[in-house]
Amino acid sequence: MKKALIGKKVGMTQIFDDKGKVIPVTVIEAGPNYVIQKKTVNGIPSVQLGFEEIIEKKLPKPEVGHLKKAGSTILKHLKEFRLADAAALEVGQVLKADTFAVGDFIDVTGTSKGHGFTGVIKRWNAQRTPMTHGGGPVHRHAGSMGSGTSPSRIFKGKIGAGHYGVDTTTVQNIEIVSVDPELNLIAVRGAIPGPKQGIVYLKDTVKVHKVKQVQQSGPVNAQKASARKK
Repeated sequence: MKKALIGKKVGMTQIFDDKGKVIPVTVIEAGPNYVIQKKTVNGIPSVQLGFEEIIEKKLPKPEVGHLKKAGSTILKHLKEFRLADAAALEVGQVLKADTFAVGDFIDVTGTSKGHGFTGVIKRWNAQRTPMTHGGGPVHRHAGSMGSGTSPSRIFKGKIGAGHYGVDTTTVQNIEIVSVDPELNLIAVRGAIPGPKQGIVYLKDTVKVHKVKQVQQSGPVNAQKASARKK
């Protein structure tokens, strides 16, 4: 991983490309990020970034002292990233949205929306029991949990009602469609996890993109093409 930023989800909209095609995008406020700390653990370089200014009295004193030591303003969110190019960054440096460029592919990590306590149908997409022929008032219940005599318990991993959402979720391989360095806004194709104003982390994608090589049409290829036409 070479580049990373902390951002905030603004919302979704749509833009049009050069051919007039509609592209659904999510707008992210990515910056400014401040380099708070640099360190190397077990030979792996990492950098700590800070995002979103906040008044001093809303943070614990140790964290305020940590930020002032770096010469930074008081920031609400801190996140450490393992960056291969951490040596090129300096403490106190400001990173903006132009860290990424149009056409880059990134992975976005965020906290999914919370749905509270939900049943098995919404949480696990379970099937409802028949509504007729004496189905009883248990149409949306979980159903059988297994045999009662042996093992006389519920196995781990069995689906059931419970808290749904608020999970750390990563969407990989998202294309950056637009970058506005003045407003620190990045528009990515498609949806990302979390509600509006939710904090997200932007990183280089771990996927491998292979460049397709276009074969030049030579005399042999021209003969094959003419033979196919005949």
